[in-house]
Amino acid sequence: MKDGESVVVAEGYIFEFERRGYLKAGSFVPEVVLDHPELVKSLHEEFVHAGSDVVLAFTVGIDNKHNYYGHREKLRLIGRENELERINMEALRIAREVADQTGTLMAGNLCNSTIFKEDSDADEIQQVKAMFKEQVEWAVKGHADFIVGETFSSFGEAMLCLETIKQYGNGLPAVITLQPVKTMYTVDNIPIGEAARKLEDAGADIVGLNCGRGPTTIVEVIKEVREKCKGPIACLPVTYRTTTEQPSFFSLTVPGTDVKAFPLNLMACQSTRYEIEEFAKEMKKLGVQYIGLCCGGTSNYLRIVADVYGKEFGAKKYAPEMHQHFMYGDKTKFPEYFTTEIHKKI
Repeated sequence: MKDGESVVVAEGYIFEFERRGYLKAGSFVPEVVLDHPELVKSLHEEFVHAGSDVVLAFTVGIDNKHNYYGHREKLRLIGRENELERINMEALRIAREVADQTGTLMAGNLCNSTIFKEDSDADEIQQVKAMFKEQVEWAVKGHADFIVGETFSSFGEAMLCLETIKQYGNGLPAVITLQPVKTMYTVDNIPIGEAARKLEDAGADIVGLNCGRGPTTIVEVIKEVREKCKGPIACLPVTYRTTTEQPSFFSLTVPGTDVKAFPLNLMACQSTRYEIEEFAKEMKKLGVQYIGLCCGGTSNYLRIVADVYGKEFGAKKYAPEMHQHFMYGDKTKFPEYFTTEIHKKI
């Protein structure tokens, strides 16, 4: 990436498996890794086919992130608290296998702990660091090419994650991303751009944003990160139509109602393909080199991002060509009956 190259990264695993009926909303534990490893491998392959340069190990929750969906307390809820290492190592094994078969990179993954607080005492901080250390050591053992620490609303926790990767990651590169939600500040009141710069100064190889905001409202935040940081930056929004009034997907309501959309009714707020394309074009113009999609990310969306970034990939062959449609396509190639008369009636 020092040579200006870009990396497309697929996320979205938890939401996609929930949609497909292989993961329970609520606990959001990635049991599918053990129950149906063949499906995890298949989704990795699908995302690579759609243009992803990275296979992100499905070690944790929402969108292959959120450590709290894979730690022992969550597993205890479903009676699998003794299977944490098994889930993580199997996820890393599957990801490594697909990466080797497809010539892509494989990343280990850490995220916010749901334990760390702004006023955390020494014991709580040590507990979080122990969780991060365990995840980092598993990523190293699983032969990850780099480690992602993501979805941090707190700068303090993001820095703790980075420090742990630097200490126990055996020299693997670190990607650290913050989660922008309602404001331009972290929850510990540091401007997000400044927080990203501090992480970069502390040794993160790539810094940026993921989750929280959609492709429209994340733009103002990533512009601040670009202004403050010198090195490669990352941007992976959720794929929902967040607005100035409802800037994060946590605040979205189902259109026409006051019902909260997160998480079960977010499909009513999906971004259009045009919005994803415009987002990708703007990110490329800004010089965002680590690009992807977070919660709600699917193959048809990712294909658009990869195409904008000039990638060559299998699914490019199947990109839409609406001029071939018998009614909405090239009028010189299809009967006027369909392109005009029937078109007007439906």
